[in-house]
Amino acid sequence: EAKIRQKMIENNLVEAIIVFPIKMFYTTDISVTLWILNKNKKAHTFDAGNLVRHYRDREQEVLFMDLRQIGEPFEKKFIQFSEQQIQDIAKTYHNWQQGIDYEDVPEYCYSANKEEIASKDYSLVPSKYIEFVNRDENIDFDEKMAGLQSDFTELLREEESSKQELLKVFQELGYAIKL
Repeated sequence: EAKIRQKMIENNLVEAIIVFPIKMFYTTDISVTLWILNKNKKAHTFDAGNLVRHYRDREQEVLFMDLRQIGEPFEKKFIQFSEQQIQDIAKTYHNWQQGIDYEDVPEYCYSANKEEIASKDYSLVPSKYIEFVNRDENIDFDEKMAGLQSDFTELLREEESSKQELLKVFQELGYAIKL
């Protein structure tokens, strides 16, 4: 398997690896990975009348995209992309192909060169390349605990107030509750 991936990278066949959200497809709950293969990653111009694209040479690169945090609920238990999300994803991909306003975005996309891929034993798992933000490392524990302490204090006060009101209602009805 590793040798197959290596040959595909060395032969410039892998254009992009895209990870989709879980529950996007009816037949599986797992996250699906799409491999886009392209035999023509050289610089060229595509002209289809009203659509002209000037592709840059991408033979030394592979685009990795992680779309698992994108999507919206569909039929209660599935995920789908909105029209705007589809346009944004396509724009990222086409901008990367053309070298127009593309930049790597943490937790979304990364353009890896062949040397990086080789250094990771030709792994094509996007999470090995796309930067992920550790949201836990910069948490001020004392500040967070003080906030939780305040929230719980208020909840316990409200609980006590509700308890007293409930005991009062039962007493007024002649069915006092003794604790």
